[in-house]
Amino acid sequence: MEQPPVVKVLQPVAAPKREVEGLPEQRALAASATTLEELRSGVASCEACGLCETRKQTVFSDGGVSSGVMFIGEAPGADEDEQGLPFVGRAGQFLTRIIELGIGVKREDVYIANVLKCRPPENRDPKPDEKALCTAWLDRQIELVNPKVIVALGRHAAVHLTGMDLSMGRLRGQVHRVNGRPIVPTYHPSYLIRQEGSSSFVRTKKLVWEDIQLAMREAGLA
Repeated sequence: MEQPPVVKVLQPVAAPKREVEGLPEQRALAASATTLEELRSGVASCEACGLCETRKQTVFSDGGVSSGVMFIGEAPGADEDEQGLPFVGRAGQFLTRIIELGIGVKREDVYIANVLKCRPPENRDPKPDEKALCTAWLDRQIELVNPKVIVALGRHAAVHLTGMDLSMGRLRGQVHRVNGRPIVPTYHPSYLIRQEGSSSFVRTKKLVWEDIQLAMREAGLA
């Protein structure tokens, strides 16, 4: 008999002790958007942090909301910064395979975004203030998309979304509920790509498949 998924119910993550400069204004601006297009426009003109000086363009989203599944990664890379779309490089091609073969829907039927809407220079890790300011956009984006399930791609996104600073091995394989929303963490496509040809690739791919099945059940797509 199939075992039910492990579900962890989390409380909202506590706000940082130090209020990031400009964050209240950022939250108010994001909250004023009543549609995703209004929110996209706000993101495109955002100058809240220094990333606005190094980006080529903002990277808001790709896909649609019909499946009820939302994928969230950490930040855009060089290809994404160039094209203005998330997950368009080699990792994006791998994600497309996960979506179309694993979930059985077209890529354009799932909603894809990142925590950060601008590429950090040289793909460095986002700074805490950058993430805090961009989270105002992301929170409103999630509200407007209203997904049935969020798939967090990679440890950085998973830690940010769940508020649990744990390894991916301890985060994945479970449904984490934050403010009532189910979040299923899984390995980032880039991690799978780096493992190709190694003995652990098949095992990691199997774990990702298990996580996707878990997300499908949450979205009613199983």
